[in-house]
Amino acid sequence: MKAEELDIRFDAGEDITQHLDLSKARRPRQEQKRVNVDFPVWMISSLDKEAKRLGVPRQSLIKMLIVRHLDKTKM
Repeated sequence: MKAEELDIRFDAGEDITQHLDLSKARRPRQEQKRVNVDFPVWMISSLDKEAKRLGVPRQSLIKMLIVRHLDKTKM
């Protein structure tokens, strides 16, 4: 299928996923890299309480807090 036909089908609201190789799909700037961070026990307790209050896992809370801080410091 040519790209033009794919565009037409997509614009018409058709499901075109069967024509895509999603095994190689990447989200720009969303690749993940593991980092290890040591926190004091009191901080882990505070993070866990806040995560429970919000109903999210600790890792998600940490990511949310870091993103919030980085958004504030953007220039």
